[in-house]
Amino acid sequence: MAIKMKTMDGNEAAAWASYAFTEVAGIYPITPSTPMAEYTDEWAARGHKNIFGSTVKVVEMQSEAGAAGSVHGSLQAGALTTTYTASQGLLLKVPNMYKMAGELLPSVIHVTARALAAQALSIFGDHQDIYSTRMTGYAMLATNSVQEVMDLAGVAHLAAIKSRIPFLHFFDGFRTSHEIQKVEVMDYSVFKNLVDMDAIAEFRARALNPEFPTTKGTAQNDDIYFQTREASNKFYDAVPDVVAHYMGEISKVTGRDYKPFNYYGAADAENVIIAMGSVVEVAREVVEYLNAKGAKVGVLAVHLYRPFSAKYFFDQLPKTVKRIAVLDRTKEPGSLGEPLYLDVRALFYGMENAPMI
Repeated sequence: MAIKMKTMDGNEAAAWASYAFTEVAGIYPITPSTPMAEYTDEWAARGHKNIFGSTVKVVEMQSEAGAAGSVHGSLQAGALTTTYTASQGLLLKVPNMYKMAGELLPSVIHVTARALAAQALSIFGDHQDIYSTRMTGYAMLATNSVQEVMDLAGVAHLAAIKSRIPFLHFFDGFRTSHEIQKVEVMDYSVFKNLVDMDAIAEFRARALNPEFPTTKGTAQNDDIYFQTREASNKFYDAVPDVVAHYMGEISKVTGRDYKPFNYYGAADAENVIIAMGSVVEVAREVVEYLNAKGAKVGVLAVHLYRPFSAKYFFDQLPKTVKRIAVLDRTKEPGSLGEPLYLDVRALFYGMENAPMI
């Protein structure tokens, strides 16, 4: 397979990868995610085909909430559905996100992470929006560069289809979404060879169909509600291994190493930064510079943020680490710490000789 290189930004890379798996796209514009929907709409108008040989049906709604509703309804009808959003637009999708996760509908939301309007509005990037949805039940996959967006956006779709857990794939607004880089374009044949067609057939079989009526959206008493919520645990427990599998397959194709957590730096590092997003690219360069001068430092890049896997985390973190700095791009007033920091602290709870965090 010939390697195709193209100059593009993160939005185009996400749109390209997502188009391959999308049958319906429910869209509404919001900065800085709008170009993803625009590319999808343009390609559909030109008759560009996805891996199933069909053209994406693009539906522009009246609001972000409407786009979320269209995604939910389309999935219930058995169509693989995608949307693109950021910031307050993502928050308007939260009610539907709870429903789609609870109903095990394999949707994917691509997010250009952006600050939320608080004391003022900001169109620039942080992780407030994605952290605000971490309790919805969506798996969350972070990418740190334009090339990673191209390589791993498809993993979100592949893993969602295989695991039945919906995915939120995010990358930094403007810093990655609008950064123009020359990247290796993922050929759709790779995705077609990797997608689980049996899982898609099972998804379609569960769709609403008057010939095979089912009851959905019921009200449950507390005893049954509790049990059915707990019954979803097995699906989430399987997600890290599913993601690791597909990352491994993409790594074979691209030659770039991808794991739920990727470590860069000295094998015997004593000081490690843990982060996700575009800061990882800068941290890697600093790590290389310092290690060349005799330092023992490293950076652990988080790709799979939810479910947060202790197994894959400790598989990558050097055993020699003494000090950890967790970089969170958010502000959570009143909390003992920001979300990623608290997750890392929880992993080391009760551990002897735990590093300073």
